[in-house]
Amino acid sequence: MNDLKIPVGVSDFAKIRNYKYYYVDKTGLIEDLLEKETAEVTLITRPRRFGKTMGMSMLANFFDIRKDSKAMFEGLEISKNEALCSEWMNQWPVLFISFRRVDGLNFQSAFGMLQETIMDIYGDHLYLLDSPRISGYHKEIMDRILRKTAPAEEIKASLLLLTKLMQTHYKKPVILLIDEYDVPIAKASAKGYYAEMLDVVKGLMQALKDNDALRFAVVTGCLRIAKESIFTGTNNFVSDTISSSHLNEYFGFTQTDVDRLLKDADCQEHAADIKNWYDGYHFGDLDVYCPWDVMNYLRDLQRNPKAKPASYWKNTSDNSIIRSFIDYRGAKISQKLETLLSGGYILQKVEEDLTYDYLHSSEENLWSILYLTGYLTQVREDDLPAPLPEDTSALIIPNAEVREIFETTIQKWFDESAQTWNLTTLFDAMWSGDTKTLTAEINKLLYKTISYHDYKEDFYHAFLTGILAGSGCAVESNREHGEGRSDIVMYHPDRPQVVLFEAKYAKTLNGLEASCAAALQQIEDRQYAKEFEEDYDSVLCYGIAFYKKRCLVKTPE
Repeated sequence: MNDLKIPVGVSDFAKIRNYKYYYVDKTGLIEDLLEKETAEVTLITRPRRFGKTMGMSMLANFFDIRKDSKAMFEGLEISKNEALCSEWMNQWPVLFISFRRVDGLNFQSAFGMLQETIMDIYGDHLYLLDSPRISGYHKEIMDRILRKTAPAEEIKASLLLLTKLMQTHYKKPVILLIDEYDVPIAKASAKGYYAEMLDVVKGLMQALKDNDALRFAVVTGCLRIAKESIFTGTNNFVSDTISSSHLNEYFGFTQTDVDRLLKDADCQEHAADIKNWYDGYHFGDLDVYCPWDVMNYLRDLQRNPKAKPASYWKNTSDNSIIRSFIDYRGAKISQKLETLLSGGYILQKVEEDLTYDYLHSSEENLWSILYLTGYLTQVREDDLPAPLPEDTSALIIPNAEVREIFETTIQKWFDESAQTWNLTTLFDAMWSGDTKTLTAEINKLLYKTISYHDYKEDFYHAFLTGILAGSGCAVESNREHGEGRSDIVMYHPDRPQVVLFEAKYAKTLNGLEASCAAALQQIEDRQYAKEFEEDYDSVLCYGIAFYKKRCLVKTPE
């Protein structure tokens, strides 16, 4: 394997180019923005870790009048367009700000982080304090912002003011780049200070509205917040979402990108695993991989050629959206989740204009969020058996990584929920050998679950273990230990009694009886009970068979 310098966690374009990190060329974005997206404001929304910040850093380095970027872009696609480079490269004042660090447990804390962000960006333009074209009054406002003594109203107007001061100094309109614009309000919505933060963000976005100091603006985020809530009054406004087909090749890796990367790394033998785990996103008419995952896995392969694919994407967020979705669940949601987890697709209306205060107000909004944030993707129309109803999308889990996120979250939810359920009747039946009642109680719980793993034995083993663990008794799960013991062993807390479970999966409903008999026969043949007979007065053996959401429990005759 070739030793490439993989830029994991590096989103600064200049650093990547100057320090010779491997770079997948996305400079075509510059040409497309200038020649095709001729809007005053372009909003680009993509899921996290699909290269938004990298793209914005690349734009900033290309346009910024204070830089000399010719060497940085040499050999890249955009350098072939000499006329465009001559007109635009390092010819414009650029204001580049990212809100991705703005967070806090309360509004005061988050606003403090926002002040720091604004202070930093003003600090990047200290030359304005020495400019003879800037009035003393405006320099005083700059000084207050830099000292973090500016009132809230001056903070809200800070981006608008800075663009105007830059235009005054350079005598040229400004290119404004705002990265992760929706992070502050997303965090605020989750932590209970949405209204206060929305008011501040609305103020900051005044820089986009009828601003004669603006040449154009590019804004990125995860969601396209309803125009009326933030971008009211913004003229010549264009949004590019994952449903669009304009700029998708610049956010994510195309198959061509991945093929070239694997060839350069000399690890084409891992192509199938990478495709299974990290491909599957359909943005507009384009299929793309998650670049964060691909780069992380290649880095791990360089360290260990035997490394297996892992869930890198899930570690960049707490994935709380899935948990809130499961908590919201009803029968319809459970059925749809089970369809998705079995590899199928669901038909759903997707709403792309959302407000954070109404994200969880309806089932439709929740499905839309899962789609827009990358947990689901659209099925290509060519892969569907029939045309879709109008305003309807076919949604599917994109790949193995995201499926694992769903499964892990669901298992955690089930384990926690099982602790709160009243299982007295179930445990009484289990300790007394009442198989009829035990069967009925487990069947009830099966209907409460969200099933995954295509109803295979691993799912049922995890399900049964999760239930029994809620008893407060000692439970041993021996799936990983081979054939020396039954699947699950449970010890009574107050008396010398032990219960053994051997679980089987039946391929048909009519096969429950035979699978149950097979489980009991295995207990007998391998003498699972024998090792407990000297230490325990009672050893209860149960064979349990599962088929979808049905089970049968029996004891030896």
